[in-house]
Amino acid sequence: MSAESPLSDPAHETPEAAAPDAPTVLVVDDEPSNVASLEKIFQREGMRVLTAESAKTALDLARAHRVHVVLTDLMMPGVSGIELLRAIKQASPDTEVVMMTAYGTVETAVMAMREGAYDFVEKPLKRMTIVKSVKKAAERQVLVTENRSLKSEIARLTTHEIVGQSPALRRVLDIATQAAPSSATVLVLGESGTGKELLARYIHERSARAKGPFVAVNCAAIPESILEAELFGHERGAFTGAFARREGRFAKAAGGTLFLDEIGELAPAVQVKLLRVLQEGEYEPVGGDTVRADVRVVAATNKDLRAEVAAGRFREDLFYRLNVIAITAPPLRARRDDIPLLVDHFLGKYCKKNGRTRLVAPPEVLALLTEYPWPGNVRELENVIERAVVLCRGSKLDVPDLPETLHEPKGAEASTLTFSVGTPLDEVERRLLRETLRYAKGDKSVAAQLLGISARTIYRKLGEIEVADGKDASLPKDPTVAPK
Repeated sequence: MSAESPLSDPAHETPEAAAPDAPTVLVVDDEPSNVASLEKIFQREGMRVLTAESAKTALDLARAHRVHVVLTDLMMPGVSGIELLRAIKQASPDTEVVMMTAYGTVETAVMAMREGAYDFVEKPLKRMTIVKSVKKAAERQVLVTENRSLKSEIARLTTHEIVGQSPALRRVLDIATQAAPSSATVLVLGESGTGKELLARYIHERSARAKGPFVAVNCAAIPESILEAELFGHERGAFTGAFARREGRFAKAAGGTLFLDEIGELAPAVQVKLLRVLQEGEYEPVGGDTVRADVRVVAATNKDLRAEVAAGRFREDLFYRLNVIAITAPPLRARRDDIPLLVDHFLGKYCKKNGRTRLVAPPEVLALLTEYPWPGNVRELENVIERAVVLCRGSKLDVPDLPETLHEPKGAEASTLTFSVGTPLDEVERRLLRETLRYAKGDKSVAAQLLGISARTIYRKLGEIEVADGKDASLPKDPTVAPK
């Protein structure tokens, strides 16, 4: 081996502890010796290092961690480095990728660059060359991320972020994006805490009325006796206490969007007036003359409006006027892939709000948060993270920082798992295995019997999950396998 090979690091050097803001490099090579030597090199450069010996493991790690640079071999069994490059860029476009190969050609280098690779280095690797390439890639990734963050901060003044990349959320956003440019009334359905107002703002900000006001009204929070005047306004002297003319929410939303939350709580008399607005495009302030309505209505409810119609509590004609385009905000349990992203988002938000250094959520905390059913959806998750930020004593969240309902489940109680269409099979298998083990109180033999598989398979699957989660192999070993 030459003096400049990765294995020839000076013996007196010792790894530096990674700083809180140190870049993370993911090393991918099917040769364990190359992985080990590169890991030592980058640790000595003060970087955080993740390692993988297959493209599948690498992609799982890239999805579970914030990775600045992926350093991957080009030629690997199964999935090639080019295919991994494409998958990484699709999952995390800002992550930079440096390719390594012992079979370098101009054509291969050009193909890698076209697919989005930052650099292309040939084997045998030279320490100075590979360190320089990875450091420059990390610097570029930080600059791109900071630039994106600044743009996002500016956009945050006028827009509201919807965090997530799960198939369930993407389907909803696709429909919302298509509906936004139209003038059609939109009805947003979904459980409490799923972000229905965020969806309404998302539609408004992508509509032709984006420069106009967005006015939100919680119909359940305004007493029935004054809701009509609140929505449509009133003239002076229209009723006792009306000492001056007052504009209603429809007038305030002129040229923009009026968001009617909890629409299922509208009183019958107000339902009639709202129906007229949707049918004729006009309304009458209390005690006033007819006024043209220049608004787009987006309504939301967590009630089953069809059932309300059947029970006679909601007008059928109003329901059909509201239900031109219906969008259902998915519950958090149907978009578990988004939970790590949401946790990271809320950690940033509440660490900044409370003047704390940026906290992180380790794998064991994310595992608990991902498996919890979240009856209160995103709103409940946000409250849990805010509480954890306030109570956390260290630099990362710990299980005791979470409410007891999350980390002390009832062991004898079986839960029902739900999966949205499009959930990857390995994610279905992972959640099913973990929930079965929880139900069996950790007894792998009982869990194996319940699942109709062998205990050996349980241990193997758990090992695969540990690798995919980037953890150390800390699970008990399969007693049926003799040590090598």
